[in-house]
Amino acid sequence: MDPSEDRCECCGRSGVETTIHHLTPKEYGGVNLPTALLCIPCHRHIHHLFTNKQLIDLELTTVSALQLNPAMQSFIRWIRKTPPGTIPKSRKSRNVRGRC
Repeated sequence: MDPSEDRCECCGRSGVETTIHHLTPKEYGGVNLPTALLCIPCHRHIHHLFTNKQLIDLELTTVSALQLNPAMQSFIRWIRKTPPGTIPKSRKSRNVRGRC
């Protein structure tokens, strides 16, 4: 199985290009900790919603914790309806851009 064409562990879509997401950010010691294969839209959306510090502070260091987050839940419901090759445009949230 080609790891670049796989199933997203977050949204569950198959036939998508996946990337490796460090569940614990590398800057917080996650280099050798568990990772997840996420489709590009899910991976991008996580980093557009949360800073690495917020991922730690909010304990979003597992796939199930990410899936249970309300902001991610609405995105997951939407992205599941899109074709596998779709890479939607997205924008970093204000808190990630530093303008809270």
